[in-house]
Amino acid sequence: MNTPHTRRQMLQRASTGFGMAALTGLMSQQQAKAAASEASTAALAHRAKKFAPKARSVIFCYMSGGVSHVDSFDPKPMLAKYAGQPMPGEVKRTQFNNNGTVQPAHWAYKQYGQSGLPVSDLFPHMGSVADELCVVRSMTAKFSEHAQGNFFMHTGFPFLGYPSAGAWTSYGLGSDSSDLPGYVVLQSGGAAAPHGGVGLFSNGFLPAIHQASIVRADEGEPVDNIQPREPAAMQRKRLDFIGAMDKNFARAVDNNMHVEAAIKNYEMAWRMQSAVPELCDITGETESTKKMYGMNDADPKTAAYARQCLLARRLVERGVRFIELSSLGYNIGGGNAANPWDHHGDLVKGHGKMGYQVDQPIAALIKDLRSRGLLDSTLVIWAGEFGRTPFAQGANGRDHNPYGFSIWMAGGGVKGGHVHGATDDFGYQAVEQVSSVYDLWATVLYLMGIDHEALTYRYSGRDLRLTDVHGHVMRGVIA
Repeated sequence: MNTPHTRRQMLQRASTGFGMAALTGLMSQQQAKAAASEASTAALAHRAKKFAPKARSVIFCYMSGGVSHVDSFDPKPMLAKYAGQPMPGEVKRTQFNNNGTVQPAHWAYKQYGQSGLPVSDLFPHMGSVADELCVVRSMTAKFSEHAQGNFFMHTGFPFLGYPSAGAWTSYGLGSDSSDLPGYVVLQSGGAAAPHGGVGLFSNGFLPAIHQASIVRADEGEPVDNIQPREPAAMQRKRLDFIGAMDKNFARAVDNNMHVEAAIKNYEMAWRMQSAVPELCDITGETESTKKMYGMNDADPKTAAYARQCLLARRLVERGVRFIELSSLGYNIGGGNAANPWDHHGDLVKGHGKMGYQVDQPIAALIKDLRSRGLLDSTLVIWAGEFGRTPFAQGANGRDHNPYGFSIWMAGGGVKGGHVHGATDDFGYQAVEQVSSVYDLWATVLYLMGIDHEALTYRYSGRDLRLTDVHGHVMRGVIA
């Protein structure tokens, strides 16, 4: 199985051995080869298009750890009425089973925009783009443990070895970029992969060209060995020699698609040596744009997340198909680098810090995409692996709740200023238009122009897919 670690080795081999590939003097010499490589990469894609696409790119703002929906996008007045009392009705076992009394929302709600969509004071900037948001209040998941929940949200399965949604999207559609991977995970400010590790971004059994490349947005070398170690002429000779050997091997194994994908990864690594530094160089962005995103914020983590959001827009402009962003932890109440939103204690402080970190940058991303005419073709998704309980954990936290929680989507063919589904009066369980992770990805693929039931890959004697044997398109969210 190919993993992001394997891809890193490929990039290291390509860039260390070959040096700077895309110097101005050599770019014209490589245009024909780049075009041939792009065509070959496209041949590796499944291209299971069945519908006219509404979106061309996805930006996945992943809130690892689990955001409290009752404190953000799902107002529940009954929580204030029953505050401090035992939770009415059956309470299922929680992760830590230290269940306290009913805990009302810690942030007041306001109605925003022409739609009057309610958003809490945890996210005032997101409230300013409420008319772009399609909030799904009835999302459910099958798992209440972080690693399983993260794998399930990313792959549709609760364990290692299956392709991420980003890999499936790349496999189904190929890439609109010849110089950057179809699937990119952005990190900054020391952000880490969620619990489960880099396997969350894996291509699994799909060809290696579809796995994610992790780009560390604020480091001198955003991808390991992306900067050349040798003169361009020597690099070119090495690349041609190894390329010839690899192609001979590919012919010997009947042009196995996994070998072909590995070759394409080397070629992509060659082109990334100029494309990635150019992507991460934001000196050409205006000061007003940087300020809008919050890049000059006094909180370095907010500034770091703002950089990711800005680079996400730049990746969309360059044709990258699927981009995932990584939030950063403050080590408050249980929320650490791998699960920043996981506030089993000190929820007001922890959620307050996290909300401040992501609120302005994400709202700015939506506004920027809209102003550039990109939002209609870009689907922005905001989600974690589960929500949090409407009753306290201990005195001042909330435990995991997979039975009903909120996510939202914006742009890319969804209804703005819209609410889909509902939880019960306490925000505990989804009761109307109940939706699953399978439904989410079925809908995303539909908006990208793919029938989720047709996007399959034969592995171990079975035609596997992102939605397994489940999933229905959430027609109610589509504009």
